[in-house]
Amino acid sequence: MANKGKKFVEASKLVDRTKAYDAKEALELVKKTNFVKFDASVEAAFRLGVDPKKADQQIRGAVVLPNGTGKVQRVLVFAKGEKAKEAEAAGADYVGDSDYINKIQQGWFDFDVIVATPDMMGEVGKLGRTLGPKGLMPNPKTGTVTFDVERAVKEIKAGKVEYRVDKAGNIHVPIGKVSFDVEKLQENLQTIFDTLLKVKPAAAKGTYIKNITVSSTMGPGVKVDGATIS
Repeated sequence: MANKGKKFVEASKLVDRTKAYDAKEALELVKKTNFVKFDASVEAAFRLGVDPKKADQQIRGAVVLPNGTGKVQRVLVFAKGEKAKEAEAAGADYVGDSDYINKIQQGWFDFDVIVATPDMMGEVGKLGRTLGPKGLMPNPKTGTVTFDVERAVKEIKAGKVEYRVDKAGNIHVPIGKVSFDVEKLQENLQTIFDTLLKVKPAAAKGTYIKNITVSSTMGPGVKVDGATIS
């Protein structure tokens, strides 16, 4: 562990903690300060001036990143009949109904996202206690409860990411991998940034986007000047 700590300290020296960097420069630094051997994920964190305890300030949704995340999501679809066939044709990894509900109840989690048709939600709701804490419960706000399963599956496979404000008013979203070109990371970051501006709650007072930080999986955080994103 000491070795990892040393590498982190060395990487951190390259970052001025007091400075908000130009978006391009910040993402270049994220790539430069990545010291792990694998292709680490790059994440953007936004600190928002909202009160998540208030229902009208709970920000949640999903957006398709223009360059994807670099990770292929495994999609499980709960559907029957024609909708099940549609899901399979669209490229879903697993399609079923009660059989998969039983598997999940027995501890199976070899998937990343669940899509369900509205008529299946009565059954899927039984998994609320299991899926809820893991953030895997399908939700109409993120487009994962829908009869348009073909579109839902294709969007997830194309790089759709969900965003949700936590109790402290922060949103964390993956924007790609360290191996991505800076331009691709920048386009993804801008897409998230623009989306968050569009969904700003009317009730939010004062500065809305207070702080933006980008980082790789194990690397130090780099502050971004929001004015340089778009």
